[in-house]
Amino acid sequence: MALSLSLSRAVPAAVVALGWTALSFGAVTATPAEARGNAPHYTVELAAPAKEARTIAGGIAWSCEGTTCVAGKGSSRPEVMCARLQREVGQIASFTTDGNALPAEKLASCNSK
Repeated sequence: MALSLSLSRAVPAAVVALGWTALSFGAVTATPAEARGNAPHYTVELAAPAKEARTIAGGIAWSCEGTTCVAGKGSSRPEVMCARLQREVGQIASFTTDGNALPAEKLASCNSK
């Protein structure tokens, strides 16, 4: 009887503690995201408007609106990401990684694949 009484008190306390831990962890992990903002890692200008609003290329999801596509960071070099996206959406007019434009010769190579 004493075991069931202490167990009935311990379970709600454990649930509250677990909930508090989850909430506080979420608050801690949200801070760095807020600090760096939600800016995309890749920003692409297409030669023609995208046919689809979303596409998967280079293992990441791209969001496109008109001639602009954006995505978070992938694991491949920018030249590779450019070529993979180009296969899905067509000619790319500019490809920017974290604010750095892909050089003209690499962009030409991307579009020729």
